Amino acid sequence: MDEMFDAAGAALCCAAAIRLGGAMRVLAARAELSDGYDLVSAGVDNIVASLEGQDLDEDALGKAFGENWILDARYPAGLSGRAFFSKWTQLVFVTIVLTRPRQQQLVAVQGLDSALEAAAAWPSDVRVGSFTRLADYELACQQETEERLRKGGLPVLRKLAEEQSGQYRRAAELFVG
Repeated sequence: MDEMFDAAGAALCCAAAIRLGGAMRVLAARAELSDGYDLVSAGVDNIVASLEGQDLDEDALGKAFGENWILDARYPAGLSGRAFFSKWTQLVFVTIVLTRPRQQQLVAVQGLDSALEAAAAWPSDVRVGSFTRLADYELACQQETEERLRKGGLPVLRKLAEEQSGQYRRAAELFVG
């Protein structure tokens, strides 16, 4: 695997983590796990910054990895949305591992599959444009993200992912009530 493919794969996974993070922030707040979510999200932001040319903050990434490792276990079993929450932490795990040299046992498609599985596990129907299922919206987002990456490179992905995350946030807010 060459470096550009690694960077592109990590960028696509970061975009998915940011996008689904819109719902994660709401679910984490409901479960009183906002501090843990924020730490993991900061790790994803750190990876994005490194893809944009800044140094990767190994300490911040290590903290994010550690928190991500236990975050899904801390999500209360009785709260709905647990499968979505768990699949997002899998996505972040893959995203972090992709930053490690010579860690080729995981590839970006595994992270993107986790994002699709998370969206498919969403516990209710949604209204996002013409979509009634979050899984269909996520697939469309992944396709758009890949296309934008090819045309505009890494700089366009963060803005796009943040825009798309708003739909996830709204779906979660409606779900949580």
